[in-house]
Amino acid sequence: MFCSCQTNMRHMNVFERSSVFAAEMMEVFDRTPTEKEFVCQSKELCRDFIHSRLIREGLSWSKVESDLPEPHGALADVSIVLLKLGDELECMRPYVYRNIAKQLNISVAVEAVVSDAFLSVATEIIVMGITWGKVVAIYAVAAGLAVDCVRQGHPVVVHAIVDSLGEFVHRNLVPWLRKRGGWGDILKCVVNMDSRARAHWLSTAVFTWRQFLKAMYIYLTK
Repeated sequence: MFCSCQTNMRHMNVFERSSVFAAEMMEVFDRTPTEKEFVCQSKELCRDFIHSRLIREGLSWSKVESDLPEPHGALADVSIVLLKLGDELECMRPYVYRNIAKQLNISVAVEAVVSDAFLSVATEIIVMGITWGKVVAIYAVAAGLAVDCVRQGHPVVVHAIVDSLGEFVHRNLVPWLRKRGGWGDILKCVVNMDSRARAHWLSTAVFTWRQFLKAMYIYLTK
């Protein structure tokens, strides 16, 4: 009986958790993370996002790094939501977040070129302000570039993309994340099933798509 209960607990869907989820959130996100913790969390989430996209494409990549543990606890829940929102965003425009290196006309053989391209596009995406939709789009860009790198035989460059996202968060997102109380705020995009909240997410995603295309154009015309 005890083992059966444990199994049921392990398989609870993240969106159906109530008191357990709330207690976990209070424990992990009650204290505002430091700048270093924000960057580390963002890189963990990026690595998980990329790994999911590579698996989806039938590609393999070692995501193990000594200084980046697997997302766990509430951060694992954040990772699930981030991936869910990424799926939704990519389904709206299935070809926008694919073959990104080709769209940017860059070679993935050189880490510096890939990092510069990613940072340029990510910076342009948030030039008019930051929203969760834009943050998700930035992760989708990172994952799209990572898929290109692995597919073209340069998996080592994927780690440079993860590092570049950490640098981007350090430069641009830490104050915004701190103001919103951390990564846990993204859970409201899915947990809150109010139709108006969903409409807001979808409209933000559409705007993000337009901003992404503009960012690509600006990069290509530099």
